[in-house]
Amino acid sequence: MKLHFTGDVEMLSEGIEELSGCLAYSVAIDGYAVHAQHCPGSPLIVKACADGAELVYDRRIHFFRALGLLLENLQAGRTDFHLEEQPQFDQIGPMFDVSQGNAVMNVECVKHVLRRMAVMGLDMLMLYCEDSYVVEGQPYFGYMRGRYTQEELRECDAYAELFGIEMIPCIQTLAHLTDVLKWSVYDNIKEDQESLLVDCEETYQFLEDLIRAASRPFRTRKIHIGMDEAWKLGLGTYLQLHGLTPLDEIMQRHLARVMEILHRLGLKPMMWSDMFLKASPHDDYFAVENRIPERTKQNMPKDVSLVYWDYYHTEEEFYKMFIEKHRILGEPIFAGGIWTWTGFAPNWGMTWRSMNPALMACKKKKVRNVIATIWGDNGTECNIYANLFGLSLFAEHAYSFELDEEKLRRRFEFCTGGCFDDFYRLKYLDETPGCRPDNLERVNPSKYLMWQDILTGLFDRNIEGLSLNGHYEKLAEQFGQAEERNREYAGLFRYYCCVADVLAIKAEAGLRITKAYRENNRETLCKYADEILPELSGRVRRLRKVHMENWFAMHKAQGWDIMDMRYGSLLIRIESAAEELRAYLDGSLRRLEELEEERLYYNGRRGLVSYANHYGRIVSPSRIAPEA
Repeated sequence: MKLHFTGDVEMLSEGIEELSGCLAYSVAIDGYAVHAQHCPGSPLIVKACADGAELVYDRRIHFFRALGLLLENLQAGRTDFHLEEQPQFDQIGPMFDVSQGNAVMNVECVKHVLRRMAVMGLDMLMLYCEDSYVVEGQPYFGYMRGRYTQEELRECDAYAELFGIEMIPCIQTLAHLTDVLKWSVYDNIKEDQESLLVDCEETYQFLEDLIRAASRPFRTRKIHIGMDEAWKLGLGTYLQLHGLTPLDEIMQRHLARVMEILHRLGLKPMMWSDMFLKASPHDDYFAVENRIPERTKQNMPKDVSLVYWDYYHTEEEFYKMFIEKHRILGEPIFAGGIWTWTGFAPNWGMTWRSMNPALMACKKKKVRNVIATIWGDNGTECNIYANLFGLSLFAEHAYSFELDEEKLRRRFEFCTGGCFDDFYRLKYLDETPGCRPDNLERVNPSKYLMWQDILTGLFDRNIEGLSLNGHYEKLAEQFGQAEERNREYAGLFRYYCCVADVLAIKAEAGLRITKAYRENNRETLCKYADEILPELSGRVRRLRKVHMENWFAMHKAQGWDIMDMRYGSLLIRIESAAEELRAYLDGSLRRLEELEEERLYYNGRRGLVSYANHYGRIVSPSRIAPEA
């Protein structure tokens, strides 16, 4: 479709050109007339008739959402319509974890996400970097971890600016620094395995280097300084040097020193709030009785915003209550979650059931800024682009007080080019037989059944009687068909087709081999050794190949080595299982010791296992590496 833009478009022209490819239009003097009118404080307005359209917008991001709404309706055959939306938040957008899961989004992937965000109307992006950026004078910071250069971050920021999207640096300045502090060159500033040593001058010299490097590439003066979950603070090196000191006192002193650096650099910080609402390692961040201590109120800097993070609750009243708790220290920012961090599959049930009430509470309580966190725990096995489905939920809440589910469906399909039902169906990789609807227990069988060992099967007892092979076989067929319907995301569905194809054999392989062994069913054992396990190896090899293609299309190369280690281990253990079966069948082995040991419920609990997300605790009961 040809479009001719007039009016207040001087600051929009480059963004208009960038979106033309994904929205299937071209800019031409003889095109359909689109007049842009910048009107501060106005709602977003789209007025169209056969002769042309008018888009009224307050901020640049509103124009690009309005453009999407116009094209969506024109492509649906409507020519005469009037749409109006009232933005519900001052700022809303995602935070992608590019550190904890070893997966650093490459620049082209960031740009793809930014284009889709622009059409959705999301106007903020953070890349959560524990160590994924270059710091001058700190060669071991992010060493061999795919860290961003200053030029790469500057390029991303400039691209975001085309659409009026603000990129905000998001780092850590206290804990969550395991991948930094593992290097002995940082022993002098190390409190424990993951936290910095407070009240140490070298620590603050180091932090100034980090903050300068993290903020320099971006136009914004905002910065997220982290500081969450430092539960062992004051109990390591600090205890040896200074004796036992109240946790909140240490936090206040550290924050004051970091604020000195931020003030000197002219930066406006935000930080996670849990260290102020959780008074000790024995308390719960979400405990209803939690109160912010009086001395915290008195000493808290007035120019730092607290970020209330919560991905877990399903009651609107709980979110309202905790928003008010935070307001004791100023106006909070809310951070919800798109549940894609528990392995291969997204958990849309938990995302919808937690974020619908959370976002309604934010609107009712007039919270002005919202973050959609997208964590990458332990491998980032979930395809990055699957998160666009969750982002559409945040976007539609952002432009309407009441969520319209049918509009959400239409908007997702227009903004991304993906099929709503196909993306929704991804949840069934984990929402299997044995799982309650919506998976609020956060079970993740696709991850632990993929990586668990066939012969020692730590999760076998928990899946008895669930007929998972058939479930995954059906999903593989559905994802294969979805690949044809989602051409832009063909790689994503090819990947998930392969995941399901592997699990269609592997999910119950351990159970079936053990049963055949104990019943002395040599025919079945022979079939597994000579046919089924070799077929499984072939499927795993295809999955690895497709996963690798997806990874290198979206991420930097560093971090793939971890996935190769997992696939390599899986392949050799399948081969070993076949070898052991053959050795038993020909008499070389008198018995298969792994299969004779009684299978126990994982952690002593029946049923599908919740949140088994650490590879080292899935693959073997033996120690493979500290904290793997």
